[in-house]
Amino acid sequence: MQALFDLAPLAAFLVAYYLRGIYVATAVLMVAMVALLLVDLLRVKRIPPMHLLSALLVLALGSATLILRDPRFLKWKPTVFLWLVALASLLSPWVSRAPLAQRLLAPMVSGSETVPRRTWLKLNLLWVGFYASLGALNLWVADNASERTWVHFKVFGLSAAFVVFAIAQALWLAAHTDTVAA
Repeated sequence: MQALFDLAPLAAFLVAYYLRGIYVATAVLMVAMVALLLVDLLRVKRIPPMHLLSALLVLALGSATLILRDPRFLKWKPTVFLWLVALASLLSPWVSRAPLAQRLLAPMVSGSETVPRRTWLKLNLLWVGFYASLGALNLWVADNASERTWVHFKVFGLSAAFVVFAIAQALWLAAHTDTVAA
């Protein structure tokens, strides 16, 4: 159910883009992100940090897109978000006892307490590489492809990359959990 709420702003953006173009889609995305924050507050009584960061970036860069009539600002949003996550992942082992990957994934991984710190640190470095690379790829697509291609990349390409990465890290963690637990 949470996944549907998480994807709703993206779906609203895509539908609005096809019906009315990038500027209406930007406004719809901005409203949808605020709605997502309200749903978070009503359902779980808190706003997840990633939702808040994403909403703030959408509101700031979406506003710049609408005010200046320049879609480049909205196109930068995924890169800024991804690079901030990469930076947070990079710095997290020095700022906190557990790296960001461990803090976010351990509650979902059965037997996570058996995963050694070095494994979490390796996964965390993979996060840094993944998010930094995906941010760079978004910039490349935004600068070198048509607006429609970028919209498809944002909606389908980035989503597919996250799914593949999630599956890959789940399998990798499961292999390391089983090895350690055995």
